[in-house]
Amino acid sequence: MVTAAEKQIFESYPQTCKPEAGSGTPGNLNDSQKKALEELRSILQKAGYVERTDDSTLLRFLRARKFDVNLAKEMYVNCENWREKNGVNTILEDFRYDEKPLVAKYYPQYYHKTDIDGRPVYFEELGSVNLNEMYKITTQERMIKNLIWEYESFCRYRLPACSRYSGYLQETSCTIMDLKGISISSAYQVLSYVKEASNIGQNYYPERMGKFYLINAPFGFSTAFKLFKPFLDPVTVSKIFILSSSYQKDLLKQIPAENLPEKFGGKSKVSEAEGGLYLSDVGPWRDPKYIGPEGEGPKMFSLN
Repeated sequence: MVTAAEKQIFESYPQTCKPEAGSGTPGNLNDSQKKALEELRSILQKAGYVERTDDSTLLRFLRARKFDVNLAKEMYVNCENWREKNGVNTILEDFRYDEKPLVAKYYPQYYHKTDIDGRPVYFEELGSVNLNEMYKITTQERMIKNLIWEYESFCRYRLPACSRYSGYLQETSCTIMDLKGISISSAYQVLSYVKEASNIGQNYYPERMGKFYLINAPFGFSTAFKLFKPFLDPVTVSKIFILSSSYQKDLLKQIPAENLPEKFGGKSKVSEAEGGLYLSDVGPWRDPKYIGPEGEGPKMFSLN
């Protein structure tokens, strides 16, 4: 059961993933996975949950818990409690981040077009972080609210538009994290934020990572990462790629040149009049051809 509003939106874009998306994704279920899905939905609906009980959502919680129905239920309920406690269900309407144009100079985080599979591409320039300057204009609490706002916008607007654009259900992003210029001190500065952000992504937005590229990784980074690999889920590890400063060739295999910003070796340009790379938010979610009943995604700030 889904709400009437959810049903209208779901019917406007594909609800099955590519076969390559893997086992346990919508359209790629075996009999035991189908049974677990219906069991979880029945348990939740009997407990009074109506919203976010669609196949895609429940399957993400099930995949995150290896299709253990009880563990998936616990994760889902914890997520719903967190959403209620933190006003997540109305954050797109309630929260504005007018300082974002200033914050973007000190911690660039932005979406820009799609990869070859049709996923939204998210960029984060961690090596450019200047937290001392940032905290003169914002707080970590507001940064976290901004992060949640972006997750909600990603789920409600970006993914449906990208699903229409690609012809398949899109559930994940392609993330590019640029470590150029990163230092121990700057990494330490942002550690608290990254830790909290990771916790939110892992616990409340599970199975949203499609591909994750760390570029301009400093010498020794790959070796250090190998120490952590045994503690990470093998599925997660398979999605992470660590690249040095010679990353362009690998990145262009995943992101078409016309979609990759010039600064990363592609051909995509954005004028400052449109907001520049950091604020323009270019992608299918801004194209009337791919915007559906959900409407165009809001912007939480004004460029004027």
